[in-house]
Amino acid sequence: MATFTIVAGARPNFMKIAPIIHQLIKKQQEGISVKFRLVHTGQHYDKKMSGDFFEQLNIPEPDANLGGGGGTQAEQTASIMVAFEKELLENRPDLVLVVGDVTSTLSCSIAAKKLQIDVAHVEGGIRSGDLTMPEEINRMVTDSITDHFFTTSEIANSNLRKSGFAEEKIHYVGNTMIDTLMAQMPRFQKPAGEIFENLESGQYFVMTMHRPANVDQEHKLKAMIDAILEGTKGLPIIFPVHPRTAKNLQSLGIDAPNLHMTDPLGYLEFNYLVKNAKGVITDSGGITEEASVMNVPCVTLRDNTERAETIHLGTNELVGTDPVKLKPYLEKIMQGDWKQYQGIPLWDGKTAERIVDILLASYPHN
Repeated sequence: MATFTIVAGARPNFMKIAPIIHQLIKKQQEGISVKFRLVHTGQHYDKKMSGDFFEQLNIPEPDANLGGGGGTQAEQTASIMVAFEKELLENRPDLVLVVGDVTSTLSCSIAAKKLQIDVAHVEGGIRSGDLTMPEEINRMVTDSITDHFFTTSEIANSNLRKSGFAEEKIHYVGNTMIDTLMAQMPRFQKPAGEIFENLESGQYFVMTMHRPANVDQEHKLKAMIDAILEGTKGLPIIFPVHPRTAKNLQSLGIDAPNLHMTDPLGYLEFNYLVKNAKGVITDSGGITEEASVMNVPCVTLRDNTERAETIHLGTNELVGTDPVKLKPYLEKIMQGDWKQYQGIPLWDGKTAERIVDILLASYPHN
């Protein structure tokens, strides 16, 4: 019997693992001898940041929760490693599957490899080239000890080849986040609450900001929000606020009637808003993928991106972190003069099928 341990810890991870779990359950129902354990590292411990996802994405409750949330980067890494090593010693699988680039991805990869357990990395090979981002270090270290890379783009494949990884380890499969997006789109729902009742399709913006470069310096955060308010010409801006950003915003005293700061939203509600927005303003990577596939204009407030395909073939533009540079991009969105989604190869909703087929071909399951 093939046995796999699937790791998730932070909000984006759940979207990436959901279709893989659905495929494994399907294989079990077809009588294929495969078993998996779902391990939640507890990296995101706020219910809105993770709890709702099990229900909305129709995935089972985790078999284990490691309770690894809180603390510094080093404390969180260490805490998850210690707890995950114990989990693996008690429930040793053939392979550990990690996704994305969060602290949990790094910690669990190291713990697995030190116990001589194979690691598969979903979203392997993506790079921003920016070592000031903790995520970039997580990607590089995880990839350096990975046995199977499941990649989202030819750019990621090229990055891995340049690093000297063998071709047979690189599996170009597509993007599981898009599997989830396509499967869940019919279930998107308008969020409850007065703010959302009067929103008109195509007549509001969605914004997310959480990266330290944008939110940790008050004067920079205020300048960016002032530029956004000016460029969006009074249209409503829905801003689900990340906990770290909320703290920094409190002291800024920004008072704009069209800026609606909300609690983090569930997956179905948030993507309903993105799908119907005039545009998206973000510093997140995953949202640029979803906005592109839904053909919604998107601007990224970063100086680099690990998802260049969203710029070449998607609806994303890399603006940088200088508020002055944002103005012409918002003008183009307001005028309806934005590029269209060109289609990204293998982002077709069938990525998880390809991943599970490769795993079952690689590990005995009779």
